[in-house]
Amino acid sequence: MLLLSTSSLSWYSLHRVFSFAKKAKYDWIEISLSKLEYDLWDEDYIKGLSDAFEVPVVAITAPVKGMNEKAVDKIVKIATTVNAQVITFSPPHLMDKNTKWFSYYLQKVKKDTNLSIAIQNVEPKFMFFIIPEYKNSTLWELKKVTWDATLDIWAIDPASWMDILKAQKILWSNIKNIFLSDRRGTQMGLLPGSAGGWISYLPLESFFMKLKTLGYNGHVTLKVKQSELWAGNEERVLQNLEYAKNYYEKHFLEYK
Repeated sequence: MLLLSTSSLSWYSLHRVFSFAKKAKYDWIEISLSKLEYDLWDEDYIKGLSDAFEVPVVAITAPVKGMNEKAVDKIVKIATTVNAQVITFSPPHLMDKNTKWFSYYLQKVKKDTNLSIAIQNVEPKFMFFIIPEYKNSTLWELKKVTWDATLDIWAIDPASWMDILKAQKILWSNIKNIFLSDRRGTQMGLLPGSAGGWISYLPLESFFMKLKTLGYNGHVTLKVKQSELWAGNEERVLQNLEYAKNYYEKHFLEYK
């Protein structure tokens, strides 16, 4: 079943996001935490919406910067309250002074809970063209932190030697969630399959067939730019959500 990431509709209130998910018949939701969206940090409010709309929250993604042990504990509390299954973290950012929460502390959290503590790949960016913005962010390094991973298709740069099939091969047995989107040249976060008619670097259909062949049973989450869903126009939002869901069902579920 396809999850809807709240980041794809972050211009709306959380209540509206649940409403869209219900109307578009998405079975589950992924909460993408942001420090400036306070409703996302209220576990009781989230649980109330989830129960009211009958749309479970099964995955949570932590902010990409400014993490520490206290923030990790709060996110675990949210996940426990809403009965989520997977929490995704990013490798430490270069500007973050506190990195003690990463690695050992996340390993401890995984050991002490029934949660999958996954580390996601991040888009390769560099300061002064040589210093990586994120520490320990290669696919080989991040999968060894907790041995759970989230594969973010958006963050794969096909112009480099890496593509989604190679990334899938490296992370395969570790993958617990996949953030689904498409790419057209340098345009990222597009609706899956919308790059048709252009040079698309993402072999999504081959990717889905590979997942089926290997028996993937983790989550798949729609994570696209807000503009891709035409936020502000409810009819277009629902149409685009339905399109993405149909694409997923055609190219993933029919292969299973």
